[in-house]
Amino acid sequence: MLLLALDTATPAVTVALHDGTDVIASSGQVDARRHGELLLPAVDRVLAEAGLKLDAVTAIVAGTGPGPYTGLRVGLMTADTFGLALGVPVYGVCTLDGLAYAADIDRGPFVVATDARRKEVYWATYADSRTRLTGPAVDRPADIADQVEGMPAVGAGALLYPETFPQAHEPEHVSAAALARLAAERLAAGEELPAPRPLYLRRPDAQVPKNYKVVTPK
Repeated sequence: MLLLALDTATPAVTVALHDGTDVIASSGQVDARRHGELLLPAVDRVLAEAGLKLDAVTAIVAGTGPGPYTGLRVGLMTADTFGLALGVPVYGVCTLDGLAYAADIDRGPFVVATDARRKEVYWATYADSRTRLTGPAVDRPADIADQVEGMPAVGAGALLYPETFPQAHEPEHVSAAALARLAAERLAAGEELPAPRPLYLRRPDAQVPKNYKVVTPK
């Protein structure tokens, strides 16, 4: 097994290789505006670090969000393209699940929250690092304060709103290393991983203007 994991659902552009035993190479950069520029060079770096070629990969794991439309689709389209070119399966893992898996919290319930912009967070609650209880959802932090009261929290969204998440701590962003370890663990247990379908949860920021004038040739 050689899993190539990647995620672009948050400002982090992150890639990792897992050989079926553990992560053998990883890369991560935080830049919310350059997912498309940074992802493929990151893939090249982890392959070079591991001394492998892309055709050695036997499966792809992609973070499915939730996340902003533009950034999220970069990773998912890249994963699908690699899968088609190599003829290997492509699996999806919720980005929040990857953050939960990496969190240093022995047991829950706890919250994972990422920045959804517009003064909102993408969030979910967990019984432990592998078991999601609720979500994912997108809400204003103040609107969910009663639901998450008293829970530890991880993620950039939690760190942004300490009034709602007073027990917030790192990790701030997801790592592909955590996604790869979680996916490898689930596959080894015989679980069927879902297809890499995006969790947008809301409409994209870019919208077609209303009441625009259509000009057609005569």
